[in-house]
Order: sequence, then structure tokens, then C-alpha cells
Amino acid sequence: LSPITYRIDIIKNFFCIFLMGGALLTATSGPGFHLMLPFITTYKSVQTTIQTDEVKNVPCGTSGGVMIYFDRIEVVNFLVPSAVYDIVRNFTADYDKALIFNKVHHELNQFCSVHSLQEVYIGLFDQIDENLKLTLQEDLTSMAPGLIIQAVRVTKPNIPESIRRNYELMESEKTKLLISQQTQKVVEKEAETERIKAIIEAEKMAQVAEIKFAQQIMEKETEKKISEIDDQAFLARQRAKADAEFYTAERAAEANKLKLTPEYLQLMKYKAIAANSKIYFGNEIPQMFVDSGSAGSSIKATAALDIISEQILDLD
Repeated sequence: LSPITYRIDIIKNFFCIFLMGGALLTATSGPGFHLMLPFITTYKSVQTTIQTDEVKNVPCGTSGGVMIYFDRIEVVNFLVPSAVYDIVRNFTADYDKALIFNKVHHELNQFCSVHSLQEVYIGLFDQIDENLKLTLQEDLTSMAPGLIIQAVRVTKPNIPESIRRNYELMESEKTKLLISQQTQKVVEKEAETERIKAIIEAEKMAQVAEIKFAQQIMEKETEKKISEIDDQAFLARQRAKADAEFYTAERAAEANKLKLTPEYLQLMKYKAIAANSKIYFGNEIPQMFVDSGSAGSSIKATAALDIISEQILDLD
């Protein structure tokens, strides 16, 4: 090394800027060993990886006139290496004071001035982080391109003790109300469940009763059909029996009609007389079989009388 040079070491994740006689040099250097002239040239290291800037104790006045304080706001950001020269030239190496710290103070006060304590402390508190990040990034994109805001974290603000106690009491009452509402919802849900169960049970019983009723109707209809079939079978049997008896009687009548000839009747009469064991005496016996209307009949009667007489003698 020359007696008039000085070696500097730039560690990883940092860029080095040089100033000669107070003027910023356009050249920047990355990590490694570099030489510079002592007393004439100075340098400053600028971090180009993610870093967290903490803005502490930020006062903020709400639209209602209540003064509150944010203990800590964390801004996670990083600087693009290609933008190091421009940002340092415009805002010095301590660019974060102008671009982050001051902007955070300004934006928070703007936010608080148009919102009430209720909105800042409770209603809109969950939106402060994202809104602050978007606002900062929008301004930086136009003022200092290359400085990127990755995230913003805001702690709960400190409020006057009396107001804080009132809020705690209010939150306690709100919690009780929510518990009461949830309990009521649970009770209503249980009642609704019981009602639905009762409806389902009633519908099931109605369906069972309907099925049983339909089954009974089917059984009655089956019994009715069986009875009708039995009646029809009985009627058919009786009709067949009557037809058979009628046919038998008809045939017997026809047979008897064929038998009822004069000769057959005379024969039956003679058989009846022959079967009679009584003996008649007197002169009028021969006239019993005499037919005054026909000579042939008289001859037949006489012959029959002779036969009867012979049968009587045989009996003796």
C-alpha cells in the first residue's frame, strides 16, 4: 500500500459510497477491499438487505381531541443496490430518517386526525398496518424509487388511563354480551335441533302408520278376494251339484215316462196284487179285473185272474 492510501473493508450485504472533499462520487463499491485517499476521501456503508427501522413514541391526536401515543412502529424495508447512489444523493446516507421516520409520523397523525378514538383504538386498528404500508410505498415509489417497504407493524396505542379503564369495562361488557348472545344462539340451535328431531320422529311415525294402514288395507283386500274366490267356488260346486241332481231327476223322469206304458202299468198292478197275501171270497172277484170298455182288456183280465188264482193255490 502507498503511504498516502488507506484500505477499507466492505462486508457482505452493504454498499459503499465515497465522498471526496464533501462531494459525492458517482462510483459505488460492493463488498470487499477498497483503497481510498485518507483525509480527502471519506466513505459510508449503506445496507442493501432487509432491515427493520423502529419508530418509537409517536404522538397522535384523534378527531375528538384525545392525545394518544404509539409506543413502537416497525417498518421492514430494503434498498435496491442500483438505487443506492440516487437515494444517498437526494436524502443522504441517513435516508431512512427522511423517508421512513418522518413519513410514519406524518401519516399516523393524518390518520388519527380524521378518526375518532373508538376507530383508532378498536374499530380501524387492524387496518392501520396495511394502510400505512400502502401509503409509505406509494410515496416512496414517486420520491425514492428502489426503497421497498415489505411490512409495517404497529403496536396498540397508549391512551389515557381513565379512558382505558372505560374501554376495558366496555370490552368486558361486550364480551359478556357476546357470551350471552352465543349462549342464546346455542339454546336456539338446540331448540331448533329438538324441533327438527320431533318433526322427523313425527314424520317417521306417520310413515309407519301409513305403511301399516296400507298393509291392513292390502290384507283386507286379500281376504276379500279369497272370500270372493271361495264364494265363487262354493257357488260353482252348488251349481254343479244342482245341475247334476237336475240332470239325474230329468233322466229319471224321462226313464219313468218311458216306463209308464199301459202294459207296464198293468204288469205293476198285477205284481202288486200278487204280492198281496190276502184272499178274497165272493162272486164279484172276477169282475175286479174286467174293463167294460174293451173286450181285449177283459180277456187280459181273465188271464191275469187265472195267474193270480194259481199263485194263491201255490201259497196254500
